[in-house]
Amino acid sequence: MTTPLRIVLPGGSGQVGNILSRHFHAQGHEVVVLARRVTPAPWRVVNWDGESLGNWTSELENADVLINLAGRSVDCRYTPSNRRAIKESRVQTTHLLGRAIGQSVRPPRLWMNASTATIYRHALDRPMDEQTGEIGGNETDAPAKWSFSIDVATSWEKAFFEAVTPNIRKIALRSAVIMSPDRGGVFDTLLRLVRFGLGGTAASGQQFVSWIHDEDFLRSIDYLIARDEIDGVVNIASPTPLGNREFMKALRQAWGTSIGLPATRWMLEIGTFFRRTETELVLKSRRVIPRRLVEDGFQFQFPEWAAAAQNLVDRWRATDRLKSE
Repeated sequence: MTTPLRIVLPGGSGQVGNILSRHFHAQGHEVVVLARRVTPAPWRVVNWDGESLGNWTSELENADVLINLAGRSVDCRYTPSNRRAIKESRVQTTHLLGRAIGQSVRPPRLWMNASTATIYRHALDRPMDEQTGEIGGNETDAPAKWSFSIDVATSWEKAFFEAVTPNIRKIALRSAVIMSPDRGGVFDTLLRLVRFGLGGTAASGQQFVSWIHDEDFLRSIDYLIARDEIDGVVNIASPTPLGNREFMKALRQAWGTSIGLPATRWMLEIGTFFRRTETELVLKSRRVIPRRLVEDGFQFQFPEWAAAAQNLVDRWRATDRLKSE
């Protein structure tokens, strides 16, 4: 076993935070989650408001790793108030952590900040990596309202990298969609569509889906923690994004069905309106590849979606079976 680390997770009460907390706790690390609401957990949960300095700042002292996940969910309608909350919840908490680190006597050696693969442009023509990927916002083949997500992502990273934190290694995690069998997550939502015969192609089906299996996500975080020479921007994604048509077909095959009603663009507009979310989450082509991880030698356990989907379906069924017993 490796030497136990002290890992602090601001905003770690959401799904990604729970995935990470379970993983680190099982490894024997000391996990501290900073959350707006304190609930029972196998690890310590400390209250913070994400807006002001307080007693929570003492948790940063002598911590080995800080992984900031704080931010309002983007799975909502982009109303003016939601837009403001989505952006401010990310930028302000990042600024706040920078201030707290600046006042720490023994701050964390590594600060990872959540970011998103959505920062790259709508890409059908070629993959987007950390070196040659193009930041979005000026595409002629994408709706203007998609530029909001780019503004959030770039402002988020700007706040992170501008924080004055000498001698602290910093990594922005440009993560694709993390696929896990946990209830309420993206995979659970997609599988529900498949189970009810609705998991067909979305619109043209040509838009790329960037994803990462939860085990590879956790392994990549472990890898980055251990590799002291890596900093800056890192794409956290499978090396093989694929089109929505092939993506949904593989998921149907993993479940064991060939039936999947397609959804046209106007159907998606209606559906997302009633679900109070945005079609960008489905229609934007995210063709992101993890060049830095691959070139550094990281080995993916699930580089292909078909095998990843089968593993996730099997685990989902096993969990469902346990709940029914």
